[in-house]
Amino acid sequence: MDLGLKGRVAIVAAASQGLGKATALGFVREGAHVVICGRDKKRIEAAGKELRQHCASKKQTVLPVVGDVSRLKDVKHVVKSAVEKFERLDILVTNAGGPPSGSFADLSDDKWETGFAQNLLSVIRFMREVLPVMRKQQWGRVINITSLTVKQPVNDLIVSSTLRPGIIGIAKVLANLHASEGITINNVAPGYIMTGRQEELGKMRAGKKGLSFDEYVRDVTKEVPAGRFGTPEELANVIVFLASERASYVTGTTLSVDGGLVKFLL
Repeated sequence: MDLGLKGRVAIVAAASQGLGKATALGFVREGAHVVICGRDKKRIEAAGKELRQHCASKKQTVLPVVGDVSRLKDVKHVVKSAVEKFERLDILVTNAGGPPSGSFADLSDDKWETGFAQNLLSVIRFMREVLPVMRKQQWGRVINITSLTVKQPVNDLIVSSTLRPGIIGIAKVLANLHASEGITINNVAPGYIMTGRQEELGKMRAGKKGLSFDEYVRDVTKEVPAGRFGTPEELANVIVFLASERASYVTGTTLSVDGGLVKFLL
């Protein structure tokens, strides 16, 4: 199936590793130009170099930009860099590292504010910056990487369980407002995808239960109908489809990519 992404311009946030990097690779393989951002200059440039190896031609571009998604000036800089380089912007994938974890009693105001800036306000700011460009073009795709917590709260991920549902709310409103302009806005809710973040959480949870990490993984996957953790590439495939011409009638939705883990009917 031709996804119609050749020559399109995509921004993928927090793409030096994990889900963001896998998503950026998915767009590169479809022939899109990709702008990636990350806080660490060395890591984001290394990711850019790696992604360029998958470009189909010398005309295809991967542009790494240093930027912290929790800072407004950096969000503006990433979007401005993309528009100045390509004179258009077709796709935005919002993403950020996981918010602070812990019990409710142990979470300080600083941790709540960090989670808010990183995981909710960053999405609002990115969409606010890109929508005027997409409206002018009368075409655009926004996909927000969220978490299973938007459908099924997790006790030790209380910041995520509180803040990430806000993304679903604003995405739905903006999807309603801009669908007639050729712009779709959707969310993906990954479950247990094997990334550095998932490994960090797994080791923390395993330690509390007196288990090894491998024992923890075996226990957790018993809850997943698919019987395993997902891969970053499996999430990326869904995101790339949602960004394509083929998903033109899909907007305002939140799609679980979790091997059947979440038991919520919708």
